[in-house]
Amino acid sequence: ACGTGGMLTIAKEHILGNINPNAEIIAFGQEINPQSYAIAKSDALIMDEEADNIRFGNSFNEDKFVGKKFDYMLSNPPYGKSWKKIQKKVLAASNGRFDVGQPRSSDGQLLFTLHMISKMKPAELGGSAIAIVHNGSPLFSGDAGSGESEIRRYIIENDWLETIVAMPTDLFYNTGIATYIWLIRNNKPPKRRGKIQLINAVDFWKPMKRSLGNKRKRIDSEQIAEIVRIHKGFQEGPYSKIFEIEDFAFRKVY
Repeated sequence: ACGTGGMLTIAKEHILGNINPNAEIIAFGQEINPQSYAIAKSDALIMDEEADNIRFGNSFNEDKFVGKKFDYMLSNPPYGKSWKKIQKKVLAASNGRFDVGQPRSSDGQLLFTLHMISKMKPAELGGSAIAIVHNGSPLFSGDAGSGESEIRRYIIENDWLETIVAMPTDLFYNTGIATYIWLIRNNKPPKRRGKIQLINAVDFWKPMKRSLGNKRKRIDSEQIAEIVRIHKGFQEGPYSKIFEIEDFAFRKVY
């Protein structure tokens, strides 16, 4: 769900400008919308990137990077997007990605999560880190034993879920609902193993001078730095809670 490629471009600029100016960044993306794909492809050509790394198709049943592993992955997939019409095709082309469970056919968000998990490098080869923006559905939908619950169980029991950041509402142009950033990695540092950090960043925002659709709030650079500091600090505080992974397990008895 790379869209027009903006997240890839900004991520590369941030790494080179703030982390390591000598890093070699090779970006890859896949997009299902023809117009968005065309813009992302054009942007790659203009920026003298490898344009063949931007590919067109449905990630669920037309994975254009089969067998490929990545160091870092980020995505803001569509919310509440039905995958009912292609369900049979998706499961037939799963290649093991969706065997652990499938979310309800009315919302495919967690399929993107499983797809990205399948692209993680083995931990012994350095591992991978994922950042994915979800709404509340992947957190709360599905009873015990449901597809959603089994996917969450799979992620948590493997100790891949590092942090969930609750974001302010009204951050996006097309929706004002609450959103959450999931940070998933299979190379957690020792102090984070067996633990999950929850960060409450719902009050970290400034009003926009002029609304853009549903987007009425923004997070300024100082607030971003503060959220990053809370995450890196990995300590209990007014905006941070740390739990054992077992705290998220539950059993339903009939």
